[in-house]
Amino acid sequence: MEKMDHRTDYCGNITAKYEGQEVTLFGWVQRVRNLGNLIFIDLRDREGLVQVVVNKDSGEELMKIAESLGNEYVIEVKGKVVRRSSVNPEMKTGEVEVNVSEMIILNEAKNPPFEIKNDVEISEQTRLKYRYLDLRRPTLQNAIILRSKILRAVHEYFDEHGFIDIETPILGKSSPEGARDYLVPSRIYPGSFYALPQSPQLFKQLLMGAGFDKYYQLARCFRDEDLRGDRQPEFTQIDMETSFLDEQGVQDYTEGLLKKVMKDVMNIDLPTPIKRISWQEAMDKYGSDKPDTRYEMYIHDLNHIFKDSDFKVFSGAIANGGYVRGIAVKGGAEAYSRKKIEEKQEYIKRFHAKGLAWVKYENGEFTGPVSRFLTKENQAALKEEFALEGGELLVFVADIWKVVCDSLNYLRRAFAKETGIIPKDVYDFVWIVDWPLFEYDEGLGRWIAAHHPFTMPDDEGIKLLDTDPHKAHARSYDIVMNGDELGGGSIRIHKRSIQEKMLKALGFTKKRAYEQFGYLMDALDMGFPPHAGLAIGLDRFAMLLAQKDNIRDVLAFPKNASASEPMMHAPAPVADQQLADLGIEVEEQYAESVAQTEQRLEKEAQEDADKNATWED
Repeated sequence: MEKMDHRTDYCGNITAKYEGQEVTLFGWVQRVRNLGNLIFIDLRDREGLVQVVVNKDSGEELMKIAESLGNEYVIEVKGKVVRRSSVNPEMKTGEVEVNVSEMIILNEAKNPPFEIKNDVEISEQTRLKYRYLDLRRPTLQNAIILRSKILRAVHEYFDEHGFIDIETPILGKSSPEGARDYLVPSRIYPGSFYALPQSPQLFKQLLMGAGFDKYYQLARCFRDEDLRGDRQPEFTQIDMETSFLDEQGVQDYTEGLLKKVMKDVMNIDLPTPIKRISWQEAMDKYGSDKPDTRYEMYIHDLNHIFKDSDFKVFSGAIANGGYVRGIAVKGGAEAYSRKKIEEKQEYIKRFHAKGLAWVKYENGEFTGPVSRFLTKENQAALKEEFALEGGELLVFVADIWKVVCDSLNYLRRAFAKETGIIPKDVYDFVWIVDWPLFEYDEGLGRWIAAHHPFTMPDDEGIKLLDTDPHKAHARSYDIVMNGDELGGGSIRIHKRSIQEKMLKALGFTKKRAYEQFGYLMDALDMGFPPHAGLAIGLDRFAMLLAQKDNIRDVLAFPKNASASEPMMHAPAPVADQQLADLGIEVEEQYAESVAQTEQRLEKEAQEDADKNATWED
C-alpha cells in the first residue's frame, strides 16, 4: 500500500515564506520540461502551480521517475524550497521552486481529451462528458470555491441572527400552476405521483404557523422548463421566512446578508441601505423590472413632444393610446451606420415592434430618416429632453406600452454593452418595490399572479380583490444586481378570507382551491401570524460574482442546454421491471425512441469496455 505523508501546504501556497524548508506536496502534473540534466515540473492543485525540479544529482532512480511523467499524472514530492534563479512574476509561487529529493507516482493518466488550462477551446458536450477533467481547470475551480464561500457566509449570517436551518421535503404534491413539475411515481400507490419542489414556499409558510419565527434553508428546487444561460432544471435557493416583520424588516435582513457576502467573498464594502425604486419607475425609466442601474441612458417618454407630429407613426400611436419613447446613445452618431441600426430594428421584431425610428445629432443638426418630420419646436424639445451635446444617436419606438418597454430595454442594454459604458467590477444593487399583484400572460390568455398566489395585496389592493383585482398592487419586492434578478419576496397572506379572494381572482373554483390548498386554508384559521420572506437564487448570484456568462460554470455537475447529462447519460431508459413495479408503460409513440436510446447507450458502453477494461469476462 502506498504510504502518503501529510501535505505541508497546497502547491499554490508555496511562496518565499517557505524558503529553506522541507515540504511535502501532492498534485497533478501540468507540464514537464526535460532539459537533459534538469527536469522542470509544474505541479498543480486547487490553489495553483509550483515549479518542482529534478536534476542529475538527485540520483538515477529519481531521474527515471521524472522522465516517465506525463500530463495529469498524480504524484507526491518531497524536497527543499529554494529561490529561483529567475523570478516568474506571473505566478504567485514564482519566486521559489522545490528541489525534489523524493517522488512517488500515485497514479498514471491517459492523454486527456483536452488540455487542462483556462483558455482551451472545447465543446460543451466534451466538457460535460469529461466534467471531472473540466473541473480541474483553475477558472472553474475558482468559481466552485467562490460558491462555497458564499454558502459559508450565508450560514454564518443566519446563525448569528437567530435563524433556524430547517429542511423541507423534496417529495411533495404536484401543483399545475407555474412551471412544469418533475414527477416521481409512487410504487406503493400506483398511478400517484410525488412532485419535486419548485420552491419550499408553502412549507416555509407553515413553519411560521408552527412558531418558528426565523427560518432559513439552502433549498434544492426543480423546474421542468426550457433552459437558458441562467437556468438549470435543478437549482439552489437561499431561502428565508420570518414572522412579525414588515417589508423593511425583511429587506434589512437581506441587505445585511448581501453586505456580509460581498465583504467575505469579494472584499467589497456594500453601501446600505440599498436604493429602492417602484416597479412602474423601473419599467418607465429602464424598460425592465430587472434594471441595470450601473449606467444611465434612461428611456424618455416623448408623447408630449410628438402628440401633434406630422409623422403619423408617432402621432398615430399616441392617438391610439400608445407611447413614443426613446433613448440617446452618446457617440452613437459615429459608431452606428444605417446597416447596424437596421440590424437592431430587425432584432426588436421579436418583441412585436413594427419598426425603429432614429435620428443623429451632429454639428447642431439632426440627420436621418425621421429628421425631415422634426419641426423646430420638436428639435428644441429633443435637445432639452436629452441634454444633447453632439454626436448622439437617438432611437425611438412607437407602440403599445409593453412592446415599447421590451424593445427599449433590449436596445438600452445592447447599446451600453457595445459602446463600452458599463463600468467594470461594479456591483449595483436595487430594490424593485410596489409591484402589480397580477400580470397578464399572453401565452395563457389570462391573468396570473405576478409573484405567486400567496402574496399579500396592499391595503387598497385588498379592497380591489372584490371589485377590480387586476388593478391591485402587491406588498412584494425584488432584489436586482447589475440588471439580473437575484431574488424576490413578499409579505404573505395570513388570513383565510384574503387567501380565498386571491384564489378566486386567479380563476380558482372553490373545489379546486381546496383540493390544492385546503391544508393551507385550515392552517390560516389556526392562529397564523403575519409573516414575510424572500429567496435568492444562489446559482445566479455565484455566476454574477464569478463573472461567468453561464450558470453551468458555478455548478459541479450541471445539465447541458437540453437538460441532459453527457457523463452519466442522464436521463436514460430504465429496466422494464422497474417500470412494471411502478405500473408505468411507455406509450407506443415513444417506444422506438426509447429503444434507440438503449441501443446507443449499450453500444457506447461496449466500446468503452473493449477499449478500457482491464479484465476479460
